[in-house]
Amino acid sequence: MKRLLNTLYVTSPNRYVSLDGENVVVLEKESEIGRVPLHNIEAIVTFGYTGASPALMGACAQRNIGLTFLSGNGRFIARVTGEVYGNVTLRKEQFRRSEHIGESLKIARNCIAGKVYNSRWILERCARDHAMRVDAGKFKHKSSMLAETLKKIRICQDASTLRGLEGEAASVYFSCFDDMILQQKESFRFKGRNRRPPTDEVNAMLSFAYTLLTSMCASALETVGLDPYVGFFHTDKPGRKSLALDMVEELRSVMGDRFVLTLINKRVIHKQGFVKKENGAVIMDDNLRKIFLSSWQAKKQEMITHPFLEEKMEWGMVPYAQAMLLARFLRGDLDEYPPFFWK
Repeated sequence: MKRLLNTLYVTSPNRYVSLDGENVVVLEKESEIGRVPLHNIEAIVTFGYTGASPALMGACAQRNIGLTFLSGNGRFIARVTGEVYGNVTLRKEQFRRSEHIGESLKIARNCIAGKVYNSRWILERCARDHAMRVDAGKFKHKSSMLAETLKKIRICQDASTLRGLEGEAASVYFSCFDDMILQQKESFRFKGRNRRPPTDEVNAMLSFAYTLLTSMCASALETVGLDPYVGFFHTDKPGRKSLALDMVEELRSVMGDRFVLTLINKRVIHKQGFVKKENGAVIMDDNLRKIFLSSWQAKKQEMITHPFLEEKMEWGMVPYAQAMLLARFLRGDLDEYPPFFWK
């Protein structure tokens, strides 16, 4: 269990939460793991299917404390709410800002700034750690280009211009991606981003990682009471989780891309696990998908220090931290939305 911004996260799937007087009690096999005073928390998020006591659900509903149930993989299941729930006000503010070009641009600009900053960091780190194996000069040049794009993003006053800068930055970053594949070069090559469907092994893994990351971000937004379908950078489209995709932009390189590169460079995955369909699509077979998902779960449990909150947390908690920060900004508790700038 972990408290983060007055939210209690119960991340172990075999733990049960109940009420004892004025305290939330976390149990594992009927043994008490910990307890937190109910008046000290704003929300409870529990992963897994063990559940919560009816008494705790009733107390949360009465006191307007959000109680959210997620699967062990982080998929949103349900939320317990009372007669009046503050998320209505929060969502109305989200909808209002999404319809206001200037307000929407402020948030979109920060999301894309986070994406470009983190992409640049990936290149800088690779040039530093593998100076003898990559063209460090090329990486430094591309990093400088991203730095210039980042400056333009911060003063951008037009949504279409912002989309152009984002596309330009993605092209610069991905021009170095094949160079960051340091092992199994005979099996894994990256000639450019392709999707719907992916037509090579690297793009198949990137697309799958981005799908998992989008699901995490959507669950995180649902947890804090935001609508994952109403975004600020990605426009409204039936069935598209636009706000979740906005958040994915910040985390795409540091969570998705680094993860895929690690799987290749550490030889966790091999080319034999991929299957090519008649339409040219490349997909993972069942066994490789299990390896991928197991590695993803392990990655989510690695500890980092959040650059804005300066708190230690698991990688898997980062989308939830960002969702809470966005909610706090929309409520007026923060002057602007702080994107995830990884250091």
